[in-house]
Amino acid sequence: MSAHQYDHGHTVAGWIGCAIASVGAGVAGLGIVRVSGVLIAGGLAIGVVALLVTWALHLAGWGKGPGVRPRAEWSWRVRDSAAPGGHEECLGCRLAGRGRRAAGAGTGAVQPVMPVQRTGEPETVAAAGTDSGR
Repeated sequence: MSAHQYDHGHTVAGWIGCAIASVGAGVAGLGIVRVSGVLIAGGLAIGVVALLVTWALHLAGWGKGPGVRPRAEWSWRVRDSAAPGGHEECLGCRLAGRGRRAAGAGTGAVQPVMPVQRTGEPETVAAAGTDSGR
């Protein structure tokens, strides 16, 4: 169990990814100080590796999705039980093809979103192809 009273979101994926990215930032910073394009590129490459490692660990269950986890999973040493099916609002899971889809999603149909007009508000729809009072 965690000593915290709420979910901080600390995970193995987060800690490992942050450590690798910190090394990449240090290498890139050294490249800037030494005016070395090779070190700058190496630091940026390490940053990309950090991103990929973090994503892989998240998909393996060592990360967390958006929102609060169940209390039993607050410790950073506990794997995420929702990872195999994917997290509903998680970009990483959707990129991996794991994100759950809402009913009607995945049919390819675009659902238009119309703003709600408040009562007493004038209608602002202009006719197509007309100049709106210039």
